[in-house]
Amino acid sequence: MSTEGTHAVVVGLDVGGTKTNATILDQAGTFLIDRMVETPSCVRQGPTAAMEAISRAMDLALSITGTPADAVLAVGLDTPGPASADGVISTRGGTNFPEREWWGFDFRSAVEQHLHLPVIYNNDGNAAALYAHKQHFGADAGRRSSVSAIVGTGLGGGVIESGEVVRGASGMAGELGHVHIPMDGLLAVGQPTPLCNCGFVGDLESLASLSGIENNLLPYWLTRYPNHPLHVAESISAAAKSVRGFAERGDEMALRIFEQQAMAIGRMFTIAANFTDPDAYFVGGGVIEADPHFRDWFIAKVRNSTSLRDEQVLVATFALVSDLDMAGARGSAVAALHAIRRQT
Repeated sequence: MSTEGTHAVVVGLDVGGTKTNATILDQAGTFLIDRMVETPSCVRQGPTAAMEAISRAMDLALSITGTPADAVLAVGLDTPGPASADGVISTRGGTNFPEREWWGFDFRSAVEQHLHLPVIYNNDGNAAALYAHKQHFGADAGRRSSVSAIVGTGLGGGVIESGEVVRGASGMAGELGHVHIPMDGLLAVGQPTPLCNCGFVGDLESLASLSGIENNLLPYWLTRYPNHPLHVAESISAAAKSVRGFAERGDEMALRIFEQQAMAIGRMFTIAANFTDPDAYFVGGGVIEADPHFRDWFIAKVRNSTSLRDEQVLVATFALVSDLDMAGARGSAVAALHAIRRQT
């Protein structure tokens, strides 16, 4: 592949359960796209449809920036986990890959073969965590550590140590959504222990995610609020997507749901504090796209639910993942650029 006479770039692709977001990063570290560039991910239609959708997402990003295809040095790719460090989806599937044809599927290699380009893989939580870390700490990122919780359809996460993603022996480190959370004092009287799509009982994702609201929290809380307007929603899925709007307007039931989510994230951060003792704790995803008053309330609840020692309180920072839904694609692009630089 020749890049002579072109401005060489890397492409970042954040492949989600419904949408793919794409971005482009040049060799100087400047993002050429300053907004969301989304296309359908088609992952529920299977691998063949998903590969074609990835091509369309990349082509759209290139056309928006006027970048020729032969200027692309590599692609940074992320997907929801659990997946190995090499981009192989868990043999148990996942929230966004429940169909059996995805179980054990080598996503990274399939994209590499489809695009005929080097592909650097991270799961979506790690990609967003890397971007949050780099943006927050800047030039000091290589000397700092952080833990991130990314709330979406599932619960993504990432652990960064000395500016690098902690991957683990099988590549599944940082799967914070599947950390088991103590339930004492978190669940209401008679509230069932939540079940995760991955098969775990009582993990973080079973509470702090859209799927957690739909499958576990909302069905219970609707029994406690028999006259709530969400009873007339066309489906529990549609009702779950409306809960944040109710919370932003101060609805009591919705706030109780998000309080449980914030408490669960705080308890996960408490566990992380005793493993990694990070410089920063980041929260990202849809919950921070809310109105500022609700977002600030939620972050305060997370912080108040995180038990730190006095020494940790003095140095730890709680912050939001910057650039909201662009963080995954941008983190993937950053990882790809770092990989290219290491090779030269």
